[in-house]
Amino acid sequence: MMWPSIALLAFVTLQRLAELVLARRNTAALLAKGAREVAPEHYPVMVALHAGWIVGLWLTAPGRPVALLWFLVFMGLQALRLWVLATLKGRWTTRIIVLPGAPLVRSGPYRFLRHPNYAIVVGEIAALPLAFGLPLYAIVFSLLNALILHVRVKAENAALKSAMILK
Repeated sequence: MMWPSIALLAFVTLQRLAELVLARRNTAALLAKGAREVAPEHYPVMVALHAGWIVGLWLTAPGRPVALLWFLVFMGLQALRLWVLATLKGRWTTRIIVLPGAPLVRSGPYRFLRHPNYAIVVGEIAALPLAFGLPLYAIVFSLLNALILHVRVKAENAALKSAMILK
């Protein structure tokens, strides 16, 4: 049966597109308040990686059965993603945006992890392909994501430190 895999892929695709719209709106609002973007040079690589992940799943996953356990893991990660979005509100973006003088968010999932959204993305990049029975796909994209996250987290921590938000 093809529809469960297509429905799940459509959900993820629409979710990611909606997140890009939200991120663009939040970025514009933050920049209008005097925020600045930091380390934008790796952003196109990150976007290409995530777009490639989704496009590749559209090419490989339709018609494959959806494993219930990995589907539930993925959906649990979506609940955590909503928690991050609700906690950050207008400060959530897909870029590294620093608003000088704004306090570091320490509520919600940020009480437990410095970068919970990245932890969630790590889980998603593995869990969704595993839900489709694609372990090699999960490994390859997880490794590529680890490379870009290494650069991104380093840049984000440096930006927060330079804005004296992170101690």
